[in-house]
Amino acid sequence: MLIKAAAAALRQVFSPAMRAILLKSLGLTLGLLIVVWFALTRLIQWFQSGHHIAADYPILDTIAFFLAGAGLFVALAYIMPAVSILVAGFFLDDAAQIVERTDFPNDPPGRALPWSQALLYALRFAGLALVVNLIALLLIFVPGVNLVAFFGANAYLLSREYFEAAASRFRPISEAQEMRRHFNLTTLAAGAMLAGLMVVPVVNLAVPLFGIALMVHLHKGLSRKALLEAPAAGNAR
Repeated sequence: MLIKAAAAALRQVFSPAMRAILLKSLGLTLGLLIVVWFALTRLIQWFQSGHHIAADYPILDTIAFFLAGAGLFVALAYIMPAVSILVAGFFLDDAAQIVERTDFPNDPPGRALPWSQALLYALRFAGLALVVNLIALLLIFVPGVNLVAFFGANAYLLSREYFEAAASRFRPISEAQEMRRHFNLTTLAAGAMLAGLMVVPVVNLAVPLFGIALMVHLHKGLSRKALLEAPAAGNAR
């Protein structure tokens, strides 16, 4: 089920309708990161203008500035997934609707979250992703541990947030959470797949849209499985 859902999600990400959302999301994400990088480098430059490393050797200030800029680049690479999640969060319902309309045309459509709830969801999800990636950044000098922490935390976070976003279009959030817990191994495996893509530069920018497309398919498949399991559970009693 998971491989089939992933193949369908990958096809959807590059479909014309989804590609328009993807390009819009990528443009806003990269634009926001460039603005942040530019603002922080100007702040470093301003700070250095009043705090010289060595007045007799101005080249040291120049070297320090470029090293600080390179450090910021690395830091922004770590928080890029969180920024991408924040920006794409405003388009998740649109992406889910495209998948539902094209791949499940005979099923009732899902209900989009109200704008205020969608905003809170995007901010909460991005905040959690930012915390996870900052912790991984702090653990960068602990070989092995940072990768395990990054992968494990992101696998759980991505599986939870994207599955519940897809499922809550069709059922109350409490039912969506219970369904995720019931099929925890399947949803966590999907989250692990997304976490693996998160470590691939550039590709990680497409993870939010791929993630919601994947979870829409997974939710549909698990819903059918749950319906098949219900009579069997009743007979067992």
